[in-house]
Amino acid sequence: MCFFHSLAPRAASILALAVIGFLIQADAKAGEDGKPNVLIFFVDDMGWTDLGCFGSDFYETPNIDRLAAEGVKFTNAYAACTVCSPSRAALLTGKYPARLHVTDFIPGHAIENTPLNIPDWTQKLELNEVTIAEMLKEKGYRTAHFGKWHLTPRDKTKDVNDDGSYPEYYPDKQGFDYNFGGCERGAPASYYWPYGRGNTLEKQKDNHTFATLPEGSGGEGVYLTDQLATEAVRMVKEFGDDPFFIYFPFYNVHTPLEGRADLVAKYEKKLAANPNVRHHNVQYAAMVESVDEAIGRIMTALEETEALDETLIIFSSDNGGLRPQATTNEPLRQGKGSIYEGGVRVPTIIRWPGKAKAGTVSDEPVITVDFFPTIAEATDSELPGLVDGKSLLPLLDDPESATLGREAIFWHYPHYHMMGGIPYSAVRMGDWKLIERLDEGAPLELYHLSGDIHEDHNLAESDPDRAKAMHTRLEEWRQSVGAQMPTANSDYDASKPIGMNRGGKFRAMEVVRE
Repeated sequence: MCFFHSLAPRAASILALAVIGFLIQADAKAGEDGKPNVLIFFVDDMGWTDLGCFGSDFYETPNIDRLAAEGVKFTNAYAACTVCSPSRAALLTGKYPARLHVTDFIPGHAIENTPLNIPDWTQKLELNEVTIAEMLKEKGYRTAHFGKWHLTPRDKTKDVNDDGSYPEYYPDKQGFDYNFGGCERGAPASYYWPYGRGNTLEKQKDNHTFATLPEGSGGEGVYLTDQLATEAVRMVKEFGDDPFFIYFPFYNVHTPLEGRADLVAKYEKKLAANPNVRHHNVQYAAMVESVDEAIGRIMTALEETEALDETLIIFSSDNGGLRPQATTNEPLRQGKGSIYEGGVRVPTIIRWPGKAKAGTVSDEPVITVDFFPTIAEATDSELPGLVDGKSLLPLLDDPESATLGREAIFWHYPHYHMMGGIPYSAVRMGDWKLIERLDEGAPLELYHLSGDIHEDHNLAESDPDRAKAMHTRLEEWRQSVGAQMPTANSDYDASKPIGMNRGGKFRAMEVVRE
């Protein structure tokens, strides 16, 4: 898994701004003038009910539960997309994936014989997009990335260029002083060292996608999440009194489903003692607890450096849980890859002592793009330009009754996905959600979420005026952000299956609507 620790040259203009910002803030310490450290935990594929504080009866997450007990829990929080790369781009920029044209996981599935041709979308985070890290560097923050990046082109990239430098779309080119583990890969081949990369430096270089783990790090039996946490703890201590931004996007709990052996054994015993639990995958349970352990270790390091209460912590997930292989998202419908609630509603928590009211709950709809403006306001940073999100600070102060005054939140996915996803757009306005399937002739779907969280009752025919108004608003939004639309495929053959070739074998895609 591409692990490295680097400070790389940046474009001259951004470097100059960063240097000016550093000189202005050289004597600043975290907490002065109310400006906090910033720490984002972004879990891969974690479902809405995969935490103790969100109702799991099997997974043990005491450290994340502590975040909820000491912060605000958001029960109507959404990922910006139902797959990973778009949500990551949205988090870092505050822009909808449709505006960025980063609308699928990179590189997407090469699915054949589809009714629609997908658009020519952007398979990277463009360097001209200003990230949270770049914004905060101008305020004198030190910045570090630990874990999954997945915003780099897959077709040409190697982890190390011939001259020894790192590829141009890696985190160190997007405002991060340090990068541990961020590359084009979306998952390791194994969560145990050497993570499927080969056990010598030369083999790692030959393998390209796993070339940048520092020589001598890792070792037999080392678990990926543990190694990333160790590096993060070390960096917290190195930062000391300097204000910092840490972005920790976990590779867990993405496949392969491979928990740490001691935790797997623990959950095997727990399941044997109580087999009638809703969540019951012991490998996945162990992976969830590894995430929780890592968060606990980092929080302990923050306490030891007296930085915990001066740190704004955001916890969320990039999309819904993978089901049925890994978890269940009940009472939500479906999971990762689906625009139904199970694929897009995610657990989200914000802890910020003195600002976020401890132990409270907000049911205001929020979405990944809101994190950027929230951090900008919290750190008194100037927004770099247009963002689609809204600051969540009003909800932290008064979570039970405050609102954002936002008309709607939106999604757009003009792609096919082998887990059954088909092109869609969607909008949520208040308690109502409208889904438009982009294949010709598909009926609109309208759900009243407050009374139908599982989305069983399509009300589009019984409430046509509302459906029409919401559809009009969705079309207006797509036009305003320049959303790319799929087009009819004249070569589509309805008598043949939709699917993809992998390893010389054709695998049919099952379109899941229920």
